[in-house]
Amino acid sequence: MALLEVEDLIVEFPTRRGVLRAIDQVSFAIDPGEVLGVVGESGAGKSLTGAAIIGLLEPPGRIAGGQIRLNGERIDNLSPDRMRPIRGRQIGAIFQDPLTTLNPLYAIGRQLVETMQTHLPLSDRDARERAIKWLEDVGIPAARQRIDAYPHEFSGGMRQRVVIALALCAEPRLVIADEPTTALDVSIQAQIIALLKRITREHGTAVMLVTHDMGVIAETADRVAVMYAGRIAEIGPVKDVVLTPAHPYSEGLMGSIPSLEHRVERLRQIDGAMPRLTAIPQGCAFNPRCPSTFARCTTERPNLLHAGPTQAACWLHAKGAANG
Repeated sequence: MALLEVEDLIVEFPTRRGVLRAIDQVSFAIDPGEVLGVVGESGAGKSLTGAAIIGLLEPPGRIAGGQIRLNGERIDNLSPDRMRPIRGRQIGAIFQDPLTTLNPLYAIGRQLVETMQTHLPLSDRDARERAIKWLEDVGIPAARQRIDAYPHEFSGGMRQRVVIALALCAEPRLVIADEPTTALDVSIQAQIIALLKRITREHGTAVMLVTHDMGVIAETADRVAVMYAGRIAEIGPVKDVVLTPAHPYSEGLMGSIPSLEHRVERLRQIDGAMPRLTAIPQGCAFNPRCPSTFARCTTERPNLLHAGPTQAACWLHAKGAANG
């Protein structure tokens, strides 16, 4: 059974000019121990989907439709008071900038201890020992000596390791990781990704990894969901989406990644830009930028269709598409 199930999720923002639909009927599931990568351009709705799952949508944003289930129980309709104990205990979060997660006034050990004692029945001594163990697990050298240090005394990469420990220390079943390596240099990125993979596998934790970096996805994820204009354009095993993408948008994204095996004069690019929420075109939202558009693409919006090993929201995979 899937640990997380998101079904027909709709997120809207009321404005003076009307209601803007930022997430439009997004559905996916994540199994225990699985890493689902969510990728797409800025504004595709990746982070917003994560925020909706954690229950941290910025007002006036609201869930206007669909369901989010954790362990079979609905969590999208819970009050903030009922959601608070779930956040941390059952759902951990790793954000892009560790300085927004860590309290600069508290030693990192105190932050870990308080987080664990909020969710687990631990004595002060046990919580402190467990905090040291977590710091060792995420690769903080001399953890016992550094547990009483403050966030500003750590480098960016070390701070992000502390954030991972903070997200995992209450042993949640699900972790939402929103661009966890963006602010780090490439060598530190690789270490953080390897660390996240190892710890989540050891604990059987499900991970939703939000990023715009296909390299990170290819290295980390089991499956990948490609988002475009608030919808899922394609979802499937990461190997299939990377090597044989079924949606023209996924194909464009993969074609823009430099290859070490084949030398090319120019990388492919996707012409145009993602539409604003106020100007999403009729039919398939990608049709103005798509090299394979035909009549049906401009009038009807496709849902996810079977496309070999993946599913793609593209009329090219409908029966009789070639005659379109």
